[in-house]
Amino acid sequence: MSENFDFVAIGDVVTDLFIRVKQANIYFDEQSHEEKLAFTNGAKIPYEFAKVVPAVGNSANAAVSAVRLGLKTAFITDLGDDEHGIEIIDTLKKQGVATDFANVHKGELSNYHYVLWYQAERTILIKHEDYKRTFPDIGNPKWVYLSSLGDNTLAYHQDIMEYLKSHPDIKLAFQPGTYQIKMGKEALKEMYLHTEVFFCNKEEAQQILGVVEATCPELARKMSELGPKISVITDGPKGAYAYDSVAKEMWFMPPYPDPAPPYDRTGAGDAFSSTFAECLAMGKSVAEAFLWAPINSMSVVQKIGAQEGLLHPEEIEEWLRKAPEDYKPKLVE
Repeated sequence: MSENFDFVAIGDVVTDLFIRVKQANIYFDEQSHEEKLAFTNGAKIPYEFAKVVPAVGNSANAAVSAVRLGLKTAFITDLGDDEHGIEIIDTLKKQGVATDFANVHKGELSNYHYVLWYQAERTILIKHEDYKRTFPDIGNPKWVYLSSLGDNTLAYHQDIMEYLKSHPDIKLAFQPGTYQIKMGKEALKEMYLHTEVFFCNKEEAQQILGVVEATCPELARKMSELGPKISVITDGPKGAYAYDSVAKEMWFMPPYPDPAPPYDRTGAGDAFSSTFAECLAMGKSVAEAFLWAPINSMSVVQKIGAQEGLLHPEEIEEWLRKAPEDYKPKLVE
């Protein structure tokens, strides 16, 4: 290739249909220890409105975030040539994301999900289309950001890994999605070993590591034993931890205070993880990345969908100037 990108995101792309639900019941399931959303079976359930949001998904959100922060960005994905696929490509281009590596499959469907949105939370009905994937020649970008891919993609992950091994200057950020977590750490052993910075929440870390009870700092250290130089574990409103295995430092970062009650939590984790990785790609330290990431996450939950609230650098700096005194990263034991 004649030019290289600063940041290349890899993952599935989807169109989300948000359905704002008016009536539902929430209860805690003692057996599964999970909060459940319930509707009356066979009833007519009223909703407030519906909104279609194209070109989203963990990696698509990361790509848009990178563009907003000023990085030259491309997106590797697979999609169909249906009307949703056409709209996805058009939307990505309008956002400033290069679609050079988007593989459009003739005669196939694009991913389309339904988001049941009740109060500030969302429950998503998902279906990943099964594509015949080939990894393209992407040159030698500075960073690659790998996140959610559908089931039956282990061979594709191996192709990605072979490319990264043959281009050792590329740094990998890894935010595993549902199926990548289900694959297990052994199946993706080389991916973990090659990772520069890793992201997941506390519950996902417990699942990946097979640990029932552990603190976030313990999980971050254990995750870095798999290979990641920096392991970031988020714990919702309690904040996040990052373990730098090279510097042997553990950092804690509180969330940025919400200026108003969250409107829609879709994409909050993507905003946090991608902003952190993009800050590293911009040459910032772990501590500086921790200052920026929660602000983008805070902004995203004030809007519908995962991308509308993503900020530009000057907007993040403005929020930093208004931050409370205790909003700062802290070194912990």
